[in-house]
Amino acid sequence: MELTLMYKEVVIVGVCALLAALLIIYLVHKKRTESFEGGLKAANTARIRNSKLYRSLNIRYRILSGIFLAGMVLGIVAALFLAARPYKTDDVVSGVKKRDIILCLDVSYSLYDLNAEIVDYYKGVVAGLDGDRFGINIFNTSSVTYVPLTDDYDYILDRLDELDGYFAMQKEYFEEYYTVYDSFDYMPDDKYARYAELQDKLDYFEAGTLYENWYRGSSLIGEGLGTALYSFPYLGSSERTRVIIMSTDNENNSFVREVLNLKEAANYCKKNKVTVFGIFPSEEKFYLPEEYDYSSCLTGFKEAVETTGGKFYIRTRSQTVEEIVKDIQKQEAMLVKVVMTRQTIDLPRIPFIIMLGCLIAGCLAGLVLQK
Repeated sequence: MELTLMYKEVVIVGVCALLAALLIIYLVHKKRTESFEGGLKAANTARIRNSKLYRSLNIRYRILSGIFLAGMVLGIVAALFLAARPYKTDDVVSGVKKRDIILCLDVSYSLYDLNAEIVDYYKGVVAGLDGDRFGINIFNTSSVTYVPLTDDYDYILDRLDELDGYFAMQKEYFEEYYTVYDSFDYMPDDKYARYAELQDKLDYFEAGTLYENWYRGSSLIGEGLGTALYSFPYLGSSERTRVIIMSTDNENNSFVREVLNLKEAANYCKKNKVTVFGIFPSEEKFYLPEEYDYSSCLTGFKEAVETTGGKFYIRTRSQTVEEIVKDIQKQEAMLVKVVMTRQTIDLPRIPFIIMLGCLIAGCLAGLVLQK
């Protein structure tokens, strides 16, 4: 920090002018007091000057005159310093947050527990962001940009709340209806009413994520990652750190050839300097192990993630989503650029207070002298 004056010449010129004015006033006053310009002279004034009353009034006059003169002079000097604009400079070292983060969620019904945990924890993460842009993509058969990249954190939190409700409805639908009833004929009326309500609410989300599901299949992982990648603006030319945090069980169930498979999408991420961090369910939470090989799905997703320079995580009892996300935030790809900025802060308070105090003192002394 450095304290200085922005316009030093104001003080220099002003003080010189003030000293010159004081010198002129002094010389004029001295000439007037030393020379007799006419009038009647009084005799025996020494006796009056030696009286107690005279000495008391004289001391009072000199003190008040001194206060008046000092007040005016110091007030003018303080005004000069105020006009010269005193300020200080502070060097502020700060991290410029240049991160774009996209949360890419496979919203298949096999992942509602993992997704719900991720979304719930990310509410706290988003609430603590400052300067980062955050977006959310959800996918199954087709992909939906649920939240475009934005730093409107209130909006993001509102959408995370909606997703939290969606995964809760997925869980209720799957555990209380899909796996319990084979037909509507065996469903009680009260249960059917709730089933119809759930179906209507789920359709709001799945109209986008299950588009042409009957024809194209489900869990098109490569297309989900590719859509998240191309949600970043100005690919290849941005200075911002770009990260995709993706959760999936990699149980691809495509009926036709994907536009992008997982390996191709990962290579495009690498080419465009986008790092992918993967979150995979534990083996005990893996859906349909009789149809999909856990090790093959894990290995395929892990290789794709590591192709981009990212890190692969398995959500287990000993490794929670909270621990995973905290570790992701420590990775080199998530670091921000540190910069130093110099800011100028005006400091008018002290010279203003001195000027005001001196002027008040000088004016009061002058008023008393007039009486």
